[in-house]
Amino acid sequence: MKECLRVLKAMSDSSRLRVLKMLEGRELCVCEIQSLLALSQSTVSKHLKILEDAGLVDRRRDGQWVLYSLSAGERSVYAREMLERLHSWLGDDPEVRALLERVPRVNRTSCARQFRQERTG
Repeated sequence: MKECLRVLKAMSDSSRLRVLKMLEGRELCVCEIQSLLALSQSTVSKHLKILEDAGLVDRRRDGQWVLYSLSAGERSVYAREMLERLHSWLGDDPEVRALLERVPRVNRTSCARQFRQERTG
């Protein structure tokens, strides 16, 4: 039961649902997600940790980047089932549609440069 509750709780937040929908399109790094959702780096990282702990997302290192993608569901049957259902959900939501239209245009290198400049002032 704990595993099921962990998945349901992870999906009970609108920002985390947006992250999952964005990851249906492609792998994203923290700065890309941060740019798309206009959230702080720490907030995005916390959301990703919750999603990863629930078995909903996977991460891999690629040089300087840590890339996040939807899990194939090997770690949790509940995560696999919910991700399969999520694919057909929210397609009619205007906010989600607008967000998904922006995903292909986000550029990892430029958003990382922008966030570095903001930190250094």
